[in-house]
Amino acid sequence: MPFDGLRVLSLESRRAEEMATLIRKQGGEPFVAPSMREVAIEEHGEAFAFADRLLREEFDCIILLTGVGTRLLWKTLLTRYPEADLKAALERATLVVRGPKPSAAVREIGMVPRVQVPEPNTWHELLETMRGRRETRIALQEYGKTNPNLIEGLRAMGKEVTPVRIYAWDLPADTGPLRQAAAKLIAGGFDVVLLTTSMQLVNLMKIAEEEGIEQQVRESLASAFVGSIGPTTTETLEDYGLRADFEPSHPKMGLLVNEGAASAATVLANKR
Repeated sequence: MPFDGLRVLSLESRRAEEMATLIRKQGGEPFVAPSMREVAIEEHGEAFAFADRLLREEFDCIILLTGVGTRLLWKTLLTRYPEADLKAALERATLVVRGPKPSAAVREIGMVPRVQVPEPNTWHELLETMRGRRETRIALQEYGKTNPNLIEGLRAMGKEVTPVRIYAWDLPADTGPLRQAAAKLIAGGFDVVLLTTSMQLVNLMKIAEEEGIEQQVRESLASAFVGSIGPTTTETLEDYGLRADFEPSHPKMGLLVNEGAASAATVLANKR
């Protein structure tokens, strides 16, 4: 089996059981520590302000970044506005989706996105997709945290951007497994670390800082085989002075595990 008994750390939350199963199928020994949770913003002022302006036809483009955010935004708006009015307003605008998840969410409400950003579905591809397009009044459904590079890039094209926050990322309610993962990591307890989103790393480092072991965690990550789901997560690693040893051919969790397993032993042999 490709992992051949290697000890694999995953910080997956929503799909933790699935991730553990994938790792076992590749012969790895999984340790899955949920690292984040989506927290709805209690005061939905931005969402309702967005809807008011949408109904007044003040946006000619809606950019949807995540499936979870799209569903939550839609559910929130339905508490105050008629569904038919919202759909009619959305149909008058250009719906741009960052990838397959927001695309699926749009189709669930009976609509079809007009523009889909190509893989690997990062903000870089989104900017290239929007370059040269005529739409100038943009509503941007944000996820987790604000991406200033994306917003500034759109504004540099002369576009008016209105961020619409609908949820944020926070540490899990129970940080025990994540703290245990950090402790095992610096004790040499993992050979492989797999990251499926940049916020997993951010929250791991947040816990490491709280525990006073941030430098040790950096060093341990540097000596492990680190698999990154794609460019955005790889950039976050670089922000911490780290590097990804591997990115899958497509930003999919299954490919991250399966393709990563095929190269982990070789990379670790070169590191050690």
